[in-house]
Formats: sequence, C-alpha cells, structure tokens
Amino acid sequence: MEEGELSEAFWNNILVTRLNTSVASSPYFNLFFMAQIKNGDKGFLSKVVEVKHLIEERGDIHHIFPKKYLQRNGISNRGHYNQIANYVYTQQEINIAIKDQSPKEYMLRMMEQCCTKQIKLGEIDDLNILKANLKENSVPLEIFEMEYDQYNEFLELRRRQMAQKIKEFYFSL
Repeated sequence: MEEGELSEAFWNNILVTRLNTSVASSPYFNLFFMAQIKNGDKGFLSKVVEVKHLIEERGDIHHIFPKKYLQRNGISNRGHYNQIANYVYTQQEINIAIKDQSPKEYMLRMMEQCCTKQIKLGEIDDLNILKANLKENSVPLEIFEMEYDQYNEFLELRRRQMAQKIKEFYFSL
C-alpha cells in the first residue's frame, strides 16, 4: 500500500501541488514543521533558536517575500502572498529588521554581515552557517538574487524543497 500511495509521483508532483495553498492549518505544512522539529532545525536566519522553541513560544511566522513588499509591487491577492511556501518561523527581532525589504535586499545584508562579522540582522556571521540555515528552512539559494518578479519561481522551488524535507522525514520514522 505504501509503495502504491507514496510513489515518486506523490513526492515529486502530488505533494508539491498540495503545498500550493494559503491554508496555514494544512496538514502538509504541519508535517513540514514536524520535520524541522525532528531535525532540530533553526529558525529562519537564526544561529541558535530552534523552530521547536519558536513554535512553543509562539514565534513569528514571517513572509520570506514580505507581504507589504509584494503588495507594493502589485501582488495584492491575499491567497497568493500568504502561500505557505512563503512562510518560515523566525525570531521577532529578525522579522522586524527585515520589515518590507525584498529578499535580495535583506540577503545582501546577510552576505555583508558574513564578511564584516558585524551583526545587524539575526546572529549568523558565517556564509556556511547561512547556507545551512537556508537548507534547514527549505529556502532555495536563488533567494540571494530574487525580487518580486521571481516570486512565482520562488514558490515552486520552495515547494519542491519542502516536499523533499517531508519525504526525508517520513522515511526517517
């Protein structure tokens, strides 16, 4: 039954399609967070605070592509900017510091921080740790160059990475 229901088509297509939703109570979204908790993943752009602790303490769910940034650039459909593939858990101070900047802008700040070691956003000051954090959060590395006109591409890339994390979680049980 498992082989029939959970084929490669399920993991690579069906699950990716089911992650195309703005319903934050989606069981697939919750599975993604369970995978992060099991792995001890850190919150988005965090060096030490785990997703588990952010959930327990009602940490911020942050838009990777900030809502106001998308709205300012013509993406006004609530169901589109509130896609679960656009959400990550992060610390409140990180969420506030990002505000309504494009991912390209705030990721440039992160890159500069890794070079200068002068902390201004989160606490990551090493490029390898930053890349590992993006992987833990299933955020594609393309994020370093992305702006609003690449939002749909970002969503597709992230859904695929989220589906892969859920698959790895399932097979680790």
